Amino acid sequence: MRHRKKIRKLGRNKSNRRSLVTNLTIKLFEQQKLSTTLARARQVKTMAERLITLAKQPGPAAEQRIQKVLGQKRVVAAVKSAAEKYRERPGGYSRIIKIAPRRGDAAAMAMIQLV
Repeated sequence: MRHRKKIRKLGRNKSNRRSLVTNLTIKLFEQQKLSTTLARARQVKTMAERLITLAKQPGPAAEQRIQKVLGQKRVVAAVKSAAEKYRERPGGYSRIIKIAPRRGDAAAMAMIQLV
């Protein structure tokens, strides 16, 4: 049974899945919106919202944890600026909007953007 199992496997092994979700999250913070499949968008939303909540905490420890997750120092500034923008907001920093299915294989597509 899959009760309380939140991770989506996305047809990949653990290292490839982590790399995919990390790269999509970096792209989301750099461009403020991203178009991808619905399952990937849901996984990216989970990671992005956790990182923004982490960035709202004061101190360098939060920045170090963000850098450890994302692996790039330049993106930490983008996450911190997003956290400042959402300082008073208790959650729900991103939204997923369903768009037309992909033309080649009719995969469910979605656009994820920071609110």
